[in-house]
Amino acid sequence: MNAGKTNKYSVGSLFAGIGGICLGFQRAGYDLKWATDNDKSACKTYRANFDHSIYEGDIKNLKPQDFSGVDVITSGFPCQAFSVAGYQKGFKDPRGNHFFETMQFINYLKPKAFLLENVRNFESHDKGNTIKVIKESILKSGYSYHATILNTKDHGGIPQNRERIYIVGFKGESAKSSRNRLCSEVFEFPKETPLNVKIQDLLDDEVDYAKFYYNETFMTGNKSNNSQSDKYFKMLNSQVTDPNTIYQWRRVYVRENKNGLCPTLTANMGTGGHNVPIIRDSIGIRKLTPRECARFQGFPETFIFPGFDNVKDESCNRNSIGQIYKQIGNSVSVPVVERIAESIKEALSHRYQR
Repeated sequence: MNAGKTNKYSVGSLFAGIGGICLGFQRAGYDLKWATDNDKSACKTYRANFDHSIYEGDIKNLKPQDFSGVDVITSGFPCQAFSVAGYQKGFKDPRGNHFFETMQFINYLKPKAFLLENVRNFESHDKGNTIKVIKESILKSGYSYHATILNTKDHGGIPQNRERIYIVGFKGESAKSSRNRLCSEVFEFPKETPLNVKIQDLLDDEVDYAKFYYNETFMTGNKSNNSQSDKYFKMLNSQVTDPNTIYQWRRVYVRENKNGLCPTLTANMGTGGHNVPIIRDSIGIRKLTPRECARFQGFPETFIFPGFDNVKDESCNRNSIGQIYKQIGNSVSVPVVERIAESIKEALSHRYQR
């Protein structure tokens, strides 16, 4: 398909997940052409919300020549290899090589621009050597290199403390002396904006669903008397006291977030272990619901989570709910991406006509 036949800039998305990056670009007025991801459940959610194709499978088995040319390629490649929450093995972890697989698509399809997204630790990983290798690879491919760390609370208008690194590049603009550095000269990452939304604005007043609430047996799920479960519940009950605060259950202790923000949402927050965001409402102590978590990522109420929206249905078991938490935690802050996409579009318009 010829990307030039539309008045909109076209986008292809690698490691798309449930489509957070795609949604940001769509809101900014781009034409979504295709996406890829390896997670079956994420692809199911993606298909429920977008009309174009998402190719399900390991990127190692996908060939760039089988995909249509696009103006912009995005890639939210897996962050576990570089994350503080992971083992930080970087390129020694097979997942760390997904950057180079992304570059294979960029080098073959030669989009006008690209956007990469990853965890904040990406910048400092391996004493800065990881980001150095990536920058050199991008410049060698003929693209300019622009990178910064943006926080959702400062750049997305949402009260979540979520720092991510974003890398943008424009084709044929790697050399400072190039005559075609029009995009790079114009492009700017979004500036900070006032935060006018409070966490209470994104929470439901009541949640009529027992599975989100903790009780004396929440650790084991065993209804028999369990001294350890009782101990942890008493800890929660004594420490989770402020209804205006989002706490974190960190396996064996409670962390209070005193800054009026939601802590960084993670992929494992639905597993009952680390970094589970919890609050106290008028009924008791509970997890944030999947829909509340989606709001803290900037997803609209109309965004569909297949099989999960009717959470009162008993057929929606804990494993199913855990999948949706994972999908949201692995996603991006949509408003931040939208603002970056708008800046990329503005930069492209100075070099290309639409």
